[in-house]
Amino acid sequence: VQLQASGGGLVQAGGSLRLSCGASGRTFSSYDMAWFRQVPGKEREFVAVISGSGSLKRYADFVKGRFTIFRDNDKNMMYLQMTQLESDDTAVYYCAASSRGFATTSTRYSYWGQGTLVTVSS
Repeated sequence: VQLQASGGGLVQAGGSLRLSCGASGRTFSSYDMAWFRQVPGKEREFVAVISGSGSLKRYADFVKGRFTIFRDNDKNMMYLQMTQLESDDTAVYYCAASSRGFATTSTRYSYWGQGTLVTVSS
């Protein structure tokens, strides 16, 4: 499966942004999908994951109810709605797909999008 992330940009602290991840292929619903983020010089960190059906979701502790992950299997799309953005949310955000289980570790994901930059100004 090929993934393409989009929707990043510059936003003020406290603002909102929606990231999108489009996927190719006809088996999109068979993949658990996740968002990770990375700041230069730091390891890629887990943000959120959603199961293939969309019924299971898990978030990193730092999300604190500010982000919502959801997907539309009919459109082969996954999203991350981010609200109450903080300067610490500034990072490149990557979408990823896994056929190896509902996971929060990047090593379980075989397919990655190219990343989209989110910059939050304080």
